[in-house]
Amino acid sequence: MAMFWCTEALPLAVTAMLPVCLFPTLGILPSKTVCPQYFLETNFLFLSGLVMASSIEEWGLHRRIALKVLTIVGVKPAWLILGMMLTSSFLSMWLSNTATTAMMLPIANAILESLFGDLETLKKKSKSTEDPENDLINVLSPSRIITNSEADETEQSDMRTAEEIQTESAYQLKVWKGFLICIPYAASIGGTATLTGTAPNLILIGQLKSYFPDCDLINFGSWFAFAFPLMLLFLFLGWIWIAFLHGGLNTRLCFTQHDRRAKAEARAKALIDEDYRNLGPINFAEGAIAFFFVLFAVLLFTRDPKFVTGWSVFFKKGYVSDAVTGVIIVSALFFFPSQKPSLSWWFDPHASNTPYVPLLSWKKAQDSVPWNIILLLGGGFAMAKACEESGLASWIGGHLQPLAEVPPAAAVMLITAFLALFTEFASNTATIIIFLPVIAELAIRVSVNPLYFMIPATVGCSYAFMLPVSTPPNSIAFATGHLMVKDMVKTGFVMNILGILSVSLAMNTWGVAMFDLNVYPEWAHSINTSAVVTDVHLSPVQSLNATL
Repeated sequence: MAMFWCTEALPLAVTAMLPVCLFPTLGILPSKTVCPQYFLETNFLFLSGLVMASSIEEWGLHRRIALKVLTIVGVKPAWLILGMMLTSSFLSMWLSNTATTAMMLPIANAILESLFGDLETLKKKSKSTEDPENDLINVLSPSRIITNSEADETEQSDMRTAEEIQTESAYQLKVWKGFLICIPYAASIGGTATLTGTAPNLILIGQLKSYFPDCDLINFGSWFAFAFPLMLLFLFLGWIWIAFLHGGLNTRLCFTQHDRRAKAEARAKALIDEDYRNLGPINFAEGAIAFFFVLFAVLLFTRDPKFVTGWSVFFKKGYVSDAVTGVIIVSALFFFPSQKPSLSWWFDPHASNTPYVPLLSWKKAQDSVPWNIILLLGGGFAMAKACEESGLASWIGGHLQPLAEVPPAAAVMLITAFLALFTEFASNTATIIIFLPVIAELAIRVSVNPLYFMIPATVGCSYAFMLPVSTPPNSIAFATGHLMVKDMVKTGFVMNILGILSVSLAMNTWGVAMFDLNVYPEWAHSINTSAVVTDVHLSPVQSLNATL
């Protein structure tokens, strides 16, 4: 299955269904144990997040949020890059990384064209030219419509030398690349902040419940409390690096200048303001979606945040999970009206009333949900269950014993770096499915809190920045035709290093305090005992005596 997932010899979802065919026929697990793995409560949480995302997209709330953030941050290149990254990461916490990137790139291109003009013309200008008249022809080409607002700029460009035009165009191209590359990176980073933001986070929850049933430390609220500060830290470091590499960090951040760039920035600001005004006032449907979205987030955060008592104490212990919360909220979307109903209709049945259209139809939800990912999650849970039941994870863990000599803090960096590298060539979902059982077994072997290894492995799987094929967001940005592989490798290599350092810092500071990572937990002791018993191949009677 790992080979098929990495090579995509079969569609990922088809490979994920192989356990249903093979585990019962090979005598590994009965079908009644395999099949339920494909729709655990974790899958319901994922499904509720996807349905909420489809309703946000249906009514355009995500575009309003994006444009509002851009009106706040300003139009200087570095601030715009920051605005793009903040918006992309926030949306990616709730929408899919792919949908976020696909939505943000057209907005970025519109702003860039307002700032710098047509991309193809910009590429021609940036190339080395020996004929100054040629540059003048490019600037005054009849194919380019010069508006009144550009008249003064054109007059100034006539006075510039070919070298000045080439230098300025090269700078603008660098900024353009920075814009395009920051969006998929921020989307990947933002997805790590919530459990529903990306599939590996949900796989961690599912495998924790399979391997360590007594571990209840990770839920939506506790994960957000850990991962959101990590996301902000990495986002800030990533912004500094991208803005520095692509020409955004300069004195213009702090001082106002009146030159060609200032006029271009004013045009870009006018474009953003106009797009936001064209959206008009927030309508009833957008307000309703915003209300349910906030309610969705607040209820998930406060169900059982661990550091304070959550509202789940009002129900029977262990009965109400994050999945229940998510499904309750998204179910309301299918009957709540999208237009404000007329109250007079309640008193007079003959009075006019607005047509009843719910916030979300099942057809829209069905078309929006990537069912292949839900099957992929199920295949991962089925494989993890088989690794546990068959003793394969214990066997592999026994061969990783030499890693016990490595200090745990160094092991965290090695695990994060290895998985961040591996996921450049395989999907992050397949990567975490393959390696998480082995990492859990390794932690048991070296008597380290399993969360200390499993959390950085999960987060590291989302840090695929170097290649266009690493993630769909990278592919979408690369498909614009302006980025080259070397641009992504150069930017992404340093991003990976920053990500590894950020995860290591988080795990050894607030992660230790939140999850008590310095202590080997009670919920892992029973697993440790069973692993030892499996290794020495005791008979059933001996096993019973050992247990007693």
